[in-house]
Amino acid sequence: MPKIHAMMDIGKRSMANSQTSLQTVSHNIANKTTEGYSRQRVDTVTAPPIQEGRLQLGMGARAAQVSRVNNPFIEKQLQKETGNKGFHDAQAESLSRVEQVFNEQANKGLNQYVSDFFNAYRELGNNPESTTTRTAVKEAAEAMTQDFGRVDKQLTEIQKDINLQLKSGVQEINKITGEIAALNRDIIQVEMQGTPANDQRDRRDLLVKQLHEKIDVKVAEGDRGAITVSTAGNALLVSGLDNATLETYEGGSDNRVRIYARPTPSHPPFDITDRIKGGQIGGVIKVRDEVIDNIRQTVDQLAYNLTNEVNDAHREGFDRTGKQAGFFFNPTEGVEGAAKNMTVNRDITNDVSRIATAAKINAPGDGSIANVISMIQYKQVMDGGTATMDDYYNAQVGRVGVITQTATKSREAQANILQQVNTLRESVSGVSLDEEATKMLEFQKTFDASARLIRTADEMFDTVLNLKRL
Repeated sequence: MPKIHAMMDIGKRSMANSQTSLQTVSHNIANKTTEGYSRQRVDTVTAPPIQEGRLQLGMGARAAQVSRVNNPFIEKQLQKETGNKGFHDAQAESLSRVEQVFNEQANKGLNQYVSDFFNAYRELGNNPESTTTRTAVKEAAEAMTQDFGRVDKQLTEIQKDINLQLKSGVQEINKITGEIAALNRDIIQVEMQGTPANDQRDRRDLLVKQLHEKIDVKVAEGDRGAITVSTAGNALLVSGLDNATLETYEGGSDNRVRIYARPTPSHPPFDITDRIKGGQIGGVIKVRDEVIDNIRQTVDQLAYNLTNEVNDAHREGFDRTGKQAGFFFNPTEGVEGAAKNMTVNRDITNDVSRIATAAKINAPGDGSIANVISMIQYKQVMDGGTATMDDYYNAQVGRVGVITQTATKSREAQANILQQVNTLRESVSGVSLDEEATKMLEFQKTFDASARLIRTADEMFDTVLNLKRL
């Protein structure tokens, strides 16, 4: 009699196992398109056997746990490559905007305006008494100064847009870290009971991947299942059940956004901007503080040298009325801001006869000074006297193009690497509808067989009871 009861227990337990497996299959199918989801499976183990005399009789199987099919190494690799892609994406997008500022093919660029200015002066050297030619010089000079300002303004606008990206990115990071801390709490509570927190861990892994995309972080898991997340060396973002916040402040003469970490509400924030090297935030910070700053400095240097060279030559000459000429451009105090502040002297904009052309007094037909100024275009006054203005500017534009092209290629290469890692993850943790459909049929058959086992045990009970009635 006990053996018949044992058969019914085995059948009942087997039906429960099949039900659990079918529910897990249903869960997998429902989450086929859920980002970051890892396929789950029911781990069954042999039930403890019973001793029957000198025999040990098996008691079927029991469901030990529902586990997720997951490779931690692949997950870490995916998080790392996602961070690299975020960095290259941010750089490529920002640099493409910088490249458009110097797009000489689509629009008339700064190099053409500089050439037009010197060409106008060249014409003035041939016809120094012409008011029309003098007016052309003034207009070419004003157009050139406006384009210097246009370049500086557009580069500044890109930096301002990056400031807004940093503010938005920090808000998203704080939201993600808050959810990670909450998931740490949930995982600890669930796994304290000996049950794997599969869905919570999948969600947390996805958030960590998103965090890597935003900023470079280090992740370490503790004994209880909670993770610690830090960035920029030693700035904690998540520690167990608590999360710190990042803050943004605008400061300095250029009102740039700086990122600060505040470990606790009572702790003073400290600047971590220069320590951020990865993710989208690291990418745009590098473009804002290194690439664009260097480009603006080269444009300022060009404007500064051009202003000084033209002014020095212009002051040596005499205007059409025979007076000693003054500055052609308003002098700048230094290299910084030279492009933005470059303007034509008001005396010249009001009266083009004040433009110097002659090297001697009372020589209105003399174009010596005009010729000297026109030749400044070919004078090696840049890079310590090793390059002309044209060479210097073209080299800088070429450098921008190379940097942008490199960033674009790195972005494409990283996208391919990330796709390969994603494919590898899907091969391990992804849900295959064909496989799940096969498992569904298998567990359905197992359920039917278990039910038939119980029915057989019931018939055996009836047979035994009928024997007693005889």
